[in-house]
Amino acid sequence: MLALKEESSNGNSSPYKNDMTEGKNAPPSSSAEVPFQHRLDRKVSMLPHRLVGVIDEGTSTVGFSIFTTPHFEEIATHRMEMPLIAPKPGWFEQDAVVIINNVYRCVEVAITKLPESFQKEDLVAIGITNQRETTVVWDSVSGKPLYNAIVWNDIRTNHTVDQVLARVPDQNKNYFKHMCGLPISPYFSALKIRWLKDNVPAVKKACREKRCKVGTIDSWIIWNLTKGSLHITDVTNASRTMLMNIETLQWDPVLLKTYSVTLNMLPQICSSSEIYGSVTDERSILHGVDISGILGNQQASLLGQMCIKPGQTKNTYRSGCFLLCNIGHQAIISPRGLLTTIAYKLGPNAPVTYALEGAVAVAGHALEWLEKKVRILPQASDAEKFAETVPTTGDVYFVPAFTGLYAPYWRKDARGLIVGLTHHSTKHHVIRAALESICFQTRDILECMYQESEYKFSKLYADGPLSSNNLLMQLQADTAGVTVFRSQILDPTAFGAAMCAAQAEGVDLFKFDIEKKYYENIYYDVFLPTSNAAEQRQRYGKWKRAVERSFDWAFRPKSSTMTEQRYQLLASVPGSLFCFISFAMFVHSMKK
Repeated sequence: MLALKEESSNGNSSPYKNDMTEGKNAPPSSSAEVPFQHRLDRKVSMLPHRLVGVIDEGTSTVGFSIFTTPHFEEIATHRMEMPLIAPKPGWFEQDAVVIINNVYRCVEVAITKLPESFQKEDLVAIGITNQRETTVVWDSVSGKPLYNAIVWNDIRTNHTVDQVLARVPDQNKNYFKHMCGLPISPYFSALKIRWLKDNVPAVKKACREKRCKVGTIDSWIIWNLTKGSLHITDVTNASRTMLMNIETLQWDPVLLKTYSVTLNMLPQICSSSEIYGSVTDERSILHGVDISGILGNQQASLLGQMCIKPGQTKNTYRSGCFLLCNIGHQAIISPRGLLTTIAYKLGPNAPVTYALEGAVAVAGHALEWLEKKVRILPQASDAEKFAETVPTTGDVYFVPAFTGLYAPYWRKDARGLIVGLTHHSTKHHVIRAALESICFQTRDILECMYQESEYKFSKLYADGPLSSNNLLMQLQADTAGVTVFRSQILDPTAFGAAMCAAQAEGVDLFKFDIEKKYYENIYYDVFLPTSNAAEQRQRYGKWKRAVERSFDWAFRPKSSTMTEQRYQLLASVPGSLFCFISFAMFVHSMKK
């Protein structure tokens, strides 16, 4: 394993110094846990106290962080766990009331943690970054949720997907991709909204009475912070609903009709960086502070990695993985399974920047499965130690398709498997194969991104809690044949949202500059590939064979799908039978 740190841009310059986001190497005293501490003492006292806060609402935690400007030192933070509710296998929900209450609590505690030289009044703006696709419906009159929030990785809408596919030509899952950039999949908000309308009586009733509001988590938080005066979202979150037109950046009438969603339910779509309004809820200590930035969490991470130049690509390693490649101002609709999404729009009059995205459903979840279900791993955090005890996987391949496969396959019928086991295989080989599965899935997406965008990837920017695993980072470099730059800020999501909020017109505390060669507050560890191209091709070929074997395990015969046409045919049988019997009785009576 080879882990290098990039050298400072002084006498011994790094071969990577010309890339504008690679920055300078952190001195030995710095660490990922306490980023930038060496500069905090030197510069903060010379700057006016102007702070930016970020509400960071993720799948498993809610947090609030406070940053100085213009160097974005995180000086106070507080996080709380966000429990998942799983009423059935594959169903994942969260209590929306708990989410907003945890937001308020995190804000209060974080502000009490401010150093003595700062105070709450120094906070001039806040940004919001959130888990994407997760959907909330609520009553516009009472302000109360009508059902739990349905989380992004929930698969209850599989049957709803079948119903929608039955109504499009050739059951083509990419039928609407030219409109929204997304395939028809349980992943996206439109299917969750349709399921809620079809299956939850309270939602049906609220829709009939035109008091049902729906949105992603950013919309729910802002609705509460502004006491219902703002029902908004930004383009990055709207692009994940499968309801927004990727070109016009407006809700698309065809998509709304397809999923039975009315315009009055939905939030107004705004840019990612502007002053939307201020906090008016007296329950919040943020009362009076401007809200000036909204980003989906993966787009916030893209900005936090300073991937503001076309071709720059980052991967966030968490329970799942999310690769985003900045492709500039022109949308590319991928026929190979990638998503076209909005990277950011830094102001109402700013041009929109697009990204190609590939999502890996199961990354860290595979290690959790080995720990909690199979019990061959004491703790997920021990994976590196166990995997290092063997030099290879012994030709074992692990495809963790527990809930199907996302990009580039989009196979909801796929299921997990482990292949290549022999008499000599041990749990260490399986654990190492689990780590390699994360890397192979990442390469799947990089291969597609190269074919779609024609950008040649020699660098991959990495972040996320799982990226602290040095072996995983080295395996990624070896598997994909690219240099991996791991951010020393393992979670740059809040960092990116803070910069986005600070640069809004009217706040004007920061400006993204595409011409900059580096940003001095970004530091990386560098992992270089050690395998050759022949080894990479041979192992990747076996991975592709293993993936193909995972297909069709959850296959359901088409005859079991109740399409609309079949329903109408069956519904007509009683009437037809009645007419036939009546006619037969009439003929029989005439004979008498």
